Amino acid sequence: MLVLSEALTSLLKLAACAYNKESGGEKMRKCPRYETAWRSMALLLFAGLLTAWPRTLRAQEELENEVVANLAGGRVIVDVSKELISFAVINHPIETNSHPPRVLSVDGSHIGVLFGAEEWQLSADPKPVRLDHDFQSAGPQDSRYQGYPDNAEPDLESIGTGFLERLRPLVSQLHNKLNLGAEEPIFEVIVIGYAKNYGPEVWQLDYRIEQEDVGTRGKDYWQTHILRPRFTQLYPPEGKKSPRRLVETRYPEDLEGADLNALIVQDDPRIGQLRAADPRFAKVLANIDKGETQKAADADSTDLLRAMVPLIAGNARFALGKMSEQGGFDWVVPPDEPIEAATPDKNQPPEAPTLRRKPKPQ
Repeated sequence: MLVLSEALTSLLKLAACAYNKESGGEKMRKCPRYETAWRSMALLLFAGLLTAWPRTLRAQEELENEVVANLAGGRVIVDVSKELISFAVINHPIETNSHPPRVLSVDGSHIGVLFGAEEWQLSADPKPVRLDHDFQSAGPQDSRYQGYPDNAEPDLESIGTGFLERLRPLVSQLHNKLNLGAEEPIFEVIVIGYAKNYGPEVWQLDYRIEQEDVGTRGKDYWQTHILRPRFTQLYPPEGKKSPRRLVETRYPEDLEGADLNALIVQDDPRIGQLRAADPRFAKVLANIDKGETQKAADADSTDLLRAMVPLIAGNARFALGKMSEQGGFDWVVPPDEPIEAATPDKNQPPEAPTLRRKPKPQ
């Protein structure tokens, strides 16, 4: 401010001197030289431009980095039978033009179903950022994320960290207050697959955020941070004697819709029709009633799930797939859009599950 004040004073003196000369007053030799004065003025203007330039760049950068997250909502139903996992993904849009929950291969033995902020749009880039594209789990030797809570195994930790690193730069660009509860995730992954020397498993990975208001002069400006994922095991249930029925989860949690397990236990008329129509279905439903889905026949369990899902989906779109520990992955009802597989792992055996649709014979 002092430099600007002195420069302004010199500029006023120069103007007064020039005025006196033109009016025949004070002689020119008592005035500063014009070229020196104009050189000072040029330097002053250049310094002002340098001072304003970073602010302009920051404002432009903030405008260019404006980000919008598109939320996906819906349900997942998982049926674990003798040697097979069957699962259905039902799309329930929670906002206008939202995309369906997407499915991707997260490693050689697990698939992931994505809910919440699965797609991000940056104002500076016309191409959206999809979290089901170019996914790569974190390396097992990444010391930054050792010791995750919730007793997650190393393979699940690497999956969780892979999504965390994708989310971190995107979430940090959210500067408006979000109406999310402290325990409400902005992003959720349902991981389905087989663990080595363990068997079938289903996990829910929740990604929550923290926000801090750092605005000044009454303007809201929020810093947003993504938290490390919270792991919840959905299957198998704790305790060897715990009943094993269908696994059902939905995003958001308050999403309306009938619970399929409840319909079966209550012998809903629609379920009763399936039970009476096919003796195979009657046997699988009896296994579910007794909490013994793991004893049901594989093909019959898949066929029953295929018949039950439309009862609760209504007009909603859904996809249905099945996977085994040794036999890989197959779509029963494929999704409407192509599936993105994980970045290939050089150590992955050729027989590992894939979400790619098998080519039809010519």
